[in-house]
Amino acid sequence: MAGRIEDYALIGDMQTAALVCRDGTADWLCLPRFDSQAAFAGLLGTEEHGFWRIGPAHPSGAAPPHADRRRYRGDSLVLESEWDTPRGTVRIIDFMPPRDGAPQLIRIVEGVTGRVPMRSALRMRFSYGRVVPWVHKVGDRTVAVAGPDSVWLDTTADTFGKDLTTYSDFTVSPGERVAFTISWQPSHREAPALPDPEGALEATEDFWREWVSHCTYHGPYRDAVVRSLITLKALTYAPTGGIVAAPTTSLPEEIGGVRNWDYRYTWLRDAAITLSSLLRTGYREEARAWREWLLRAVAGDPENLQIMYGIAGERELGEAELPWLPGYENSLPVRVGNGAAGQLQLDVYGEVTEALHLAHMTGLARNDYASLLQLRLIGYLEDHWTEPDEGIWEVRGPRRHFVHSKVMAWVAVDRTIKLIESGDVDGPLERWRELRDDIHRDVCEKGYDKERNTFTQYYGSKELDASLLLIPQMGFLPPDDKRVIGTIEAIQRELSTEDGFVLRYPTAGHEAGVDGLEGDEGAFLACSFWLADDLAMIGRVEEARQLFEKLLGLRNDLGLLAEEWDSRLQRQVGNFPQAFSHVPLIDTALRLTASTAFGG
Repeated sequence: MAGRIEDYALIGDMQTAALVCRDGTADWLCLPRFDSQAAFAGLLGTEEHGFWRIGPAHPSGAAPPHADRRRYRGDSLVLESEWDTPRGTVRIIDFMPPRDGAPQLIRIVEGVTGRVPMRSALRMRFSYGRVVPWVHKVGDRTVAVAGPDSVWLDTTADTFGKDLTTYSDFTVSPGERVAFTISWQPSHREAPALPDPEGALEATEDFWREWVSHCTYHGPYRDAVVRSLITLKALTYAPTGGIVAAPTTSLPEEIGGVRNWDYRYTWLRDAAITLSSLLRTGYREEARAWREWLLRAVAGDPENLQIMYGIAGERELGEAELPWLPGYENSLPVRVGNGAAGQLQLDVYGEVTEALHLAHMTGLARNDYASLLQLRLIGYLEDHWTEPDEGIWEVRGPRRHFVHSKVMAWVAVDRTIKLIESGDVDGPLERWRELRDDIHRDVCEKGYDKERNTFTQYYGSKELDASLLLIPQMGFLPPDDKRVIGTIEAIQRELSTEDGFVLRYPTAGHEAGVDGLEGDEGAFLACSFWLADDLAMIGRVEEARQLFEKLLGLRNDLGLLAEEWDSRLQRQVGNFPQAFSHVPLIDTALRLTASTAFGG
């Protein structure tokens, strides 16, 4: 049985990632890319769908023991887990080295005290747990083959097969280390090179140490910021610069519910805000790589901008269900692909333009095609901003005139006007200034409820939406505007949970609501960080700090956050770890640090 979402640790090589539970079980791994079919899909099913557990030997039928301690080695993505057993203490070091050849998951078992009996159980299942591979020996190596995939196991420990699973029983003494490595290779290729686990460990630690050294943030929340930055880097697909929203699919927004989506793709919105955080903390190379990815992804057809793409820029992300998987804690359906790729979300134009603007303002080397793209995007918005859309939350109900979408259309035009005013490009300045004023006037007239003194979710609506918290952050209105303050207070009053976190918008329970879906969801963590930002902006800095530190307390013991928080069950829900949670954590830390520096 899969663990709680917060029981998992992330390890990865910036091309794919694995989730390792507190009991030493790797329950999720897609090979060779984030969006490939899973070889371990136990997270969304049972052990029959693939897993790899290494831990202290335990009685048959008993639950494997959880580690007594675990941590990342310094500022790295190298995981250490330790078990204290009646016979001694043992440590497991889990990591995936930045790729130079075949993707590898390496697990090193190290004796600390006593003599501890250990067991490794590896059950490979390709195609999301549906395909049982042919497992056989090639010399001293074990290989699992099915269709296009092969996974090679290398270890000095003796192995044996039983019940379609590869086992190894061994004992470790103090200072003794036993390494296990699995390597993926296309099945038609020759065997991958023999691994060097100890050398790979040293190289992996060196990589992360050097990367973290470029961080320019040194404020009071540095540990949380650095862990979030490492997580965002781990979610970046190194060959292209594309950034996945999360490395998982179908972890539910409500346990047992239907709001289960595939997040292993690059949302322009998520990637753009990730870029902003990276730029503001010193990571210009990642920003440059993402800008190049963007230009390739939308090349030739920027007017038909998709809200998301594959990690190499793929456009076809057809959605399907996997009926053989019972889902995480019976949350069905399990989905792969994402049908929202074909939606119209006008806010994306604003997020992309804001990211390009920030890259320009922070001195990223000029790219003429990026400037041309920005002009063409505004040319499209000029003709289409008055249309209804599906909005930031990808509703599967009818299109509406969402206020946040209109605000972000204003942002796109505003930032492009600033680009023209800088003299770097030419454009119809006066016409677009009029367009900016038209959008602003339209939002303030049609998206604002004078009686309640709050902006609303969409034109003519009485409902609220947490995306309205971005109005002052985007500069659409100043923080001291009474309409901004009224909106913040209305969201606090009507969208906050009992523990003070923020829902995206009201959901309809067992009936389809504005989003066209049944069921409820947890508090959306990004929205709760946005509220902390807004509170700081309107001078309520201590209240903002208290909310921020309360949010930090929701992270698991390794500093990781899923998409949402279930206040009733007191647990993390949604795909994990979630870029859209870690980005605003960084942003709020930066804002609160600046507020303190300036006496806020």
